[in-house]
Amino acid sequence: MCVGTRRICGSPGSDGETDSHQPVINSRTIGKEVIVDRRVYFLLPDATHARAVVARLEMNGVERKNSHVIAAKGVDLEGLPLASHNQRMDLGARLETVFWDGNLVLFILALVTLIVLTLVNVSGFWMLVPAIIMLTTLVVGLGFTRYIPSIHLSEFADALHHREILLMVDVPVGQVARVNKLVHHNHPEAVAGGVGWHINALQI
Repeated sequence: MCVGTRRICGSPGSDGETDSHQPVINSRTIGKEVIVDRRVYFLLPDATHARAVVARLEMNGVERKNSHVIAAKGVDLEGLPLASHNQRMDLGARLETVFWDGNLVLFILALVTLIVLTLVNVSGFWMLVPAIIMLTTLVVGLGFTRYIPSIHLSEFADALHHREILLMVDVPVGQVARVNKLVHHNHPEAVAGGVGWHINALQI
């Protein structure tokens, strides 16, 4: 049971109720709805193991609303927090496609404009406009690829086809390592599927 080359094996841990001195939290501002910007993916062999992981996370401060499961039709998901329609449709991946396509089109248009202005001997401020647009799209694109992790549900298609359960856990960026350690230390059967992004306000 694995996703590409991302398999990570943990070691059995303690059976205590909590596994860290500080609980994992899911927002940076108490009492306010904020963007939780990381989503950690795990593959579990069945519902029993999935329920155990969700319970472990809850005992360590991850609210149930921040865990979501996806499985093939007919798989037992009783007692598990189900993913929303937008999450099952992988709306985040579609937004990424729109972003990249738009960024590329904007860059090409600015480049064409710059070439045309050069051919007609336009100089000064009007030459700077397309150049600035090109630079902006380049910087934004590089920043997105460097700082925003990207995982798509299509990467788990084979595992879901074999009736495994995908668990997605939403946490702040600073809690990703602790959640991974918590799960793999106590549930070595869980397979790491990587880390992606999500927007809490849009439920994706």
